[in-house]
Amino acid sequence: MTREEKSKVIEDLTAELANNANIYLTDISGLNAGTTSDLRRACHKANVKLAVVKNTLLEKAMEASDREFGSLPEVLKGNTSVMYSETGNVPAKVIKAFRKKSEKPLLKGAFIEETVYIGDEQLDMLVDIKSKEELIGDIVGLLQSPAKNVISALKSSGGTLAGIIKTLSEKEG
Repeated sequence: MTREEKSKVIEDLTAELANNANIYLTDISGLNAGTTSDLRRACHKANVKLAVVKNTLLEKAMEASDREFGSLPEVLKGNTSVMYSETGNVPAKVIKAFRKKSEKPLLKGAFIEETVYIGDEQLDMLVDIKSKEELIGDIVGLLQSPAKNVISALKSSGGTLAGIIKTLSEKEG
């Protein structure tokens, strides 16, 4: 690879790092061609981009990036594949589901919304991370619950002013 080609790869990787808030570093070495194709299909189906990278070029892209990757460059040893996703927990779910039939991919580390996670033992925790959409849904559900209870109680009061006042006073207590 020429110096110009390396510079172009580093530039492209730097752009990918800048454009993705959720980045997983994995080890898929040792997977045969069929299993690798299955993993690529699983990633594609889940809207996860999978790319094999050279560690030295990825490390230079991390250095060139505006982001702080903490100790993530330290895991760039051996074979490395990068998974990019719009949702923080989706690559973890893909990895976990795929490992039901294969020992790989192994999670080396992840960068999720500015937070760094190191090591395969973090996988279960990453699976449980809620996306922004899931958190908003939970909050909306929590906010709707009291309002629904009050509306339900008001309807059961018979709709009379005395019944409504009685229901509201019971809710205060």
